Amino acid sequence: MKTIKVLVFFTVTAVFSAAADWESYQLIDRLLTLPGPGAPVVFEDSVIFTASSGLRRAGVAFAHEDFSKVYWFRQLMVPQDPLGAPIPHGRKVPDPYKDSGILFYVHQIPQNIRELEYRLVINGLWTTDPANPITRKDPVSGLLWSVLAVPPRTPTPDILGGQSGTLSFSFRGPPGETVTVAGSFNGWDPFMYELRESPAGVYTLNLPLPPGRYQYAFFHRGQRYVDPHNPRRVYSTDGNTVSEIVIP
Repeated sequence: MKTIKVLVFFTVTAVFSAAADWESYQLIDRLLTLPGPGAPVVFEDSVIFTASSGLRRAGVAFAHEDFSKVYWFRQLMVPQDPLGAPIPHGRKVPDPYKDSGILFYVHQIPQNIRELEYRLVINGLWTTDPANPITRKDPVSGLLWSVLAVPPRTPTPDILGGQSGTLSFSFRGPPGETVTVAGSFNGWDPFMYELRESPAGVYTLNLPLPPGRYQYAFFHRGQRYVDPHNPRRVYSTDGNTVSEIVIP
């Protein structure tokens, strides 16, 4: 089981250790507000599945994929109190992280899905979701699976939807902050291009660029984030996951 460690600074800034660049600030923040394992949560264009970390293993599979693939949950770890007593000389330094009690998996909802039909695999056994009372019986196999209604989603910003030869960057975060974008178009300088906030919490920038292939990432509170509205991800030359776009 893969473990994800979360670092929290001043109770509001959070990043995934070794994974901060693959999800949005909003998703990380939402995960941190989960009170514990429970029913699946629809967040933006994704669903957050959770289970107790006391389980040996938990996974989920979907009807729209004919249950052909199981996506395994990961353990969410949070930091221990950094203000504890000093460690005496010779004593073992304790693990700086503690179990949040949550296993989780984040699944992006396909565009044409209005109901998400799924089954869980808990400790090696197939089952419906015990935290979701809505189920449906397959008329062919007779098996029960869980059903989650997907609410209408807001249109996804189109990075190429602006003027010809222009990238339209969009980032959502707390209001009154500084958000920048950097990429192969400016030597990865994280200070050159700052997004403007309007309305509150929505940061945008239109950047004219000649045709070509570009890699980029957002920078917020010293952390790097890929573009949640752009599904294309690649590795940069320094090994980080970044977003990629082609201007025709």
